[in-house]
Amino acid sequence: MVITCAAILAVDFRIFPRRFAKAENWGTSLMDMGVGSFVFSAGVVSARGILKEQLSGKRVKIITRLAQSIRHAIPLLVLGAVRLWSVKGVDYAEHVTEYGVHWNFFFTLGFLPPFVALFQSLFSIIPSHAALTLLLGVAYEIALDNTKLTEFIIAAPRMDLFSQNREGIFSFVGYLAIFLAGQAAGMFVLPRDPDDTKSSSFLKRFSRTALGKLIIWTFIWSALFELTTSYYGFNLPVSRRLANLPYVLWVAAFNCAQLAMCACAEKACFPKLYSVSDAATEKKRTREATSTVLHAFNRNGLPIFLLANLLTGAVNLTMPTLDMGRLESMAVICVYMSICAGVALAMEAWNISVKL
Repeated sequence: MVITCAAILAVDFRIFPRRFAKAENWGTSLMDMGVGSFVFSAGVVSARGILKEQLSGKRVKIITRLAQSIRHAIPLLVLGAVRLWSVKGVDYAEHVTEYGVHWNFFFTLGFLPPFVALFQSLFSIIPSHAALTLLLGVAYEIALDNTKLTEFIIAAPRMDLFSQNREGIFSFVGYLAIFLAGQAAGMFVLPRDPDDTKSSSFLKRFSRTALGKLIIWTFIWSALFELTTSYYGFNLPVSRRLANLPYVLWVAAFNCAQLAMCACAEKACFPKLYSVSDAATEKKRTREATSTVLHAFNRNGLPIFLLANLLTGAVNLTMPTLDMGRLESMAVICVYMSICAGVALAMEAWNISVKL
C-alpha cells in the first residue's frame, strides 16, 4: 500500500525510473506487481469468511452469499463511477490501454466479490482454491492463444462500449484467478499452526505450518511460472494488460515469497509472539511488534488509497510534473507522502476505522 501510494504520483515525474512504471503490453515492473498484489491481498483477507463458515459447520446458501457480496461490491462500484465522472469531468490525462476508456481499477475490485461468491459454489466440486485458480487461468490462456482474443484486446478499434473497455473486461478474468490464489494462501496463513509436537519428523511438522506451506507454494507457483514463460516451456510473455496466466502465476509466486519472508522475520524477531494464554495479551504483543505507520496504513487502507488518488490528481492538475527538476519533484513527493502518512496516523490516533 505504501509503495503503491508513492508510485502513483512519482510515476508522473521524470525522476521516477521508467523500469518501475507499468508495462504497456508485455513485461513486468514494480507497478504491474502492485496492482496484482492489491487483488491477491484482498483474497488473503477474504479467506476469513470461509474459515468462519467452516468452523461454524453451517453452509451459507448461494443466494445469501451473493447478496452479501453485492452489498460489499456496491461502495466500490460507486467509487469507480465517481472516479470515472471526475476524470472525464476535468479532462484528466489517462492511459486507455490500462483498463479501457471508462473502466478503472475500482470497477475490477467491485465486481470481484459477486463472482467470487459464485465460484465458492464450485468449491464443493473442486475443494481447492489453488486448483480453481489454475483452472480459470489455464482456460483464459487457452482462449487468448487459440482465438483472436489477444488480437482483439491489443489492437481492435474502439467502436462501442464493449470494445472501448475490453482491457478491463477481459483482464478481470485474470484478476479473479489472482484473488482465488490469494484465498488459497489465506486458508493456511490465517489459522494458527497445528500443535504437532508428537510428530517425529521435523520436515513433516514444518510442512504443516504457515511458513512451511508458504515456502512450498512459492516453489509451486514459481515452477509453474517458469514452465509457462521459459523457452523450453510454453514460452508465454507476461502481460498485465491481459492479466494472462503467466501474470497470475508471477503475482502468486511473488506474494507467497513475500509473505514467507515476513513470516521468517516474525519468527526470528518475535519467537514467542503467540505463546500466550489469553487473546488480550496476544493482541497487545502483536500490536507492539508492528510498525505504527504500517499498522495505520493497514487499518485504513481504502480511505488512504482514495486520498492518494485525490492528491495525485490535484498535483497533476496544478503542476507541470514532467517539466519539474529533481529537487522540486522530490520535495512534492515527500510532502505528498507526509500528508498520506499523517492522515493515516491521525485516524489511528483518533481510533477511526473505515471498512466496506
